[in-house]
Amino acid sequence: MDTKQLDQLCVNTIRTLSMDAVQQANSGHPGTAMAMAPVVYTLWNRVMRFDPEDCIWPNRDRFVLSIGHASMLLYSILHLTQVKAVDSNYEQVGKVSVTIDDIKRFRQMDSRCAGHPEYRWCSGVETTTGPLGQGVATSVGMAIAGKWQAAHFNRPDFEMFNYRVYALCGDGCMMEGISGEAASLAGHLKLSNLCWIYDNNHISIEGNTSLAFTEDVATRFMGYGWNVCRVGDANDLDMLERAFRTSQKTTDRPTLIIVDSHIAYGAPNKQDTSGAHGEPLGDEEIKLTKRNYGWPEDAKFLVPDGVLDHVKAGIGKRGAEARAAWHQKFEQYKKQYPQQADHLDKMQRRQLPDGWDKDIPVFPTDPKGVAGRDSSGKVLNAIAKNVPWVIGGSADLAPSTKTRLTFEGAGDFSAENYGGRNIHFGIREHSMHSILNGLSLSKLRPFGSQFLIFSDYARTSIRLSAIMELPVIHIFTHDSIGVGEDGPTHQPIEHLISLRAIPGLITFRPGDANEVAEAWKVVMKLTHEPVAFILSRQNCATIDRSKYAPASGVAKGAYVLCGDPRVTPEIILIGTGSELQMCVEAYEKLTAEGVNARVVSMPSWELYEHQSEEYKESVLPAAVQNRISIEQASTFGWAQYVRNPAGRIGMKTFGASAPLKELQKKFGFTPDAILGVAHDMLSKAKAARSA
Repeated sequence: MDTKQLDQLCVNTIRTLSMDAVQQANSGHPGTAMAMAPVVYTLWNRVMRFDPEDCIWPNRDRFVLSIGHASMLLYSILHLTQVKAVDSNYEQVGKVSVTIDDIKRFRQMDSRCAGHPEYRWCSGVETTTGPLGQGVATSVGMAIAGKWQAAHFNRPDFEMFNYRVYALCGDGCMMEGISGEAASLAGHLKLSNLCWIYDNNHISIEGNTSLAFTEDVATRFMGYGWNVCRVGDANDLDMLERAFRTSQKTTDRPTLIIVDSHIAYGAPNKQDTSGAHGEPLGDEEIKLTKRNYGWPEDAKFLVPDGVLDHVKAGIGKRGAEARAAWHQKFEQYKKQYPQQADHLDKMQRRQLPDGWDKDIPVFPTDPKGVAGRDSSGKVLNAIAKNVPWVIGGSADLAPSTKTRLTFEGAGDFSAENYGGRNIHFGIREHSMHSILNGLSLSKLRPFGSQFLIFSDYARTSIRLSAIMELPVIHIFTHDSIGVGEDGPTHQPIEHLISLRAIPGLITFRPGDANEVAEAWKVVMKLTHEPVAFILSRQNCATIDRSKYAPASGVAKGAYVLCGDPRVTPEIILIGTGSELQMCVEAYEKLTAEGVNARVVSMPSWELYEHQSEEYKESVLPAAVQNRISIEQASTFGWAQYVRNPAGRIGMKTFGASAPLKELQKKFGFTPDAILGVAHDMLSKAKAARSA
């Protein structure tokens, strides 16, 4: 069998595995996987620099399947290339990542072949994709990371990073707004290591895309500053390869390859109008299609002789040679540039360099205090100066969120300076957070900032941070009605609890500058949990830690700030963020009245819930039901800590446009208002005992 015949045999193996898996699962999307099989095969076996024996070596090319519903494309090529599995410690486990048995159990419980590709769950999957557009946006983060790593680590005669990022997308990705945000930024940054492949098949769930989508995609991307190529026939492997080679030779911009395809089953003139999205073909249609391929009609999950060997001689041989050469060069690199080599190794393992926390400030007691955004900015700079791979920016808000890295050498990331560490994302909240995911997947430690109210724009990306267990740092300032005159459109109410509702995401709403510093210490040690920092615009008094408990209690999510932790109190005030100082002031007045009170600072519900029952009981004794929570946000969720609805001081409406002090008075956020609730609660408790 000659090379062309073997190529076609491999392509048809991908197609038939996809058909059979979807049919057996009675669920899935066969059409796109069949149409794009030649594209994926050509890219992997002829072009990509990737070693199936080590799917995480740092300088590998990345492939992102943004059209995640075509997941069988990826699972099929992972099986044909015999990609080896890696465990959570980044060690080889000696097994093939995707076996035929996994494919046979496509979309079933515990199969590596989930309905959409899932990072961590299946080695060789570079990112979790599902929501359309997320994959391509994430690929921009990977490409930015590649450019930054090259600028930071490469030395004369030591090109340690020059990988490329390929993303396969479809009409759905192109329609989603996030792809436009990401493509615009990629063009602006001239990310020449990025190539998107657009499956131009004109089909979506409702039918032909002409129902809703008639724009000129090529012209749109040329307007973004991309190089645009076109392949008129998805089955022309040589033309596909030429397009990929063109993208590799393009050094001043990213590349979009538009691949014209149609999905045909059975007879050549039978076109699909629905099977691209979620309908198995049926046994008879599969037999007809296999007959067209010259395939045994009754064979299921067949990988013919010669297929695995042909792929091994292609990407297997090429990838092994590239990886071996890289590791050989890295051994020399370690001798000439030991610090850079140590940092490169630590970065890959999500470890921190020695002395990373040596410059974190301790803030002096100050009744006037400092805004959460300001103290966080100072701590961020102190950390980033000593952790070179901390990189990030904001959605055009760095002067307001205080997230600009200002130390010497930080610089701006741009097409002229890929070594800069301040990324200007522009007003692109949605894509920014996906790009952060891409940076994290490339083992950088990224942060991104914006106003809390606009977290709604980024929720899908933040959720994916949590699903993938990526230690991304999402920073949100302007955290409450404290925004004041900007009014309800800019005053977050339900946003904090909605972030707390995301499994695996750790939220922090620190109450003073030292709690901010302690929270950052916790965050930097995380390796699998994303974080949402919730920070104030207005000043928060810096609490006197010689009088009250140390801020190190932040590490446990909640701690006794005021009052003797050994004595059961009559009433507990629970505060977060800027409201913590109100609790302290109310506590002082209650104490002066002879009330045995306690203040609990609770910056992180999630960390508190991770503690032992004994610790939680020591902070919030079950016997003490006189509790008041104070938070300038929705009271939803506080019932788990404060059973009495009257004790939940928070927002039950949207805010209003007015100066901060007027807003606080109107909505009951003052020490006197807290005292009023406390007095009422204590008097009712006393009456109940007397009854």
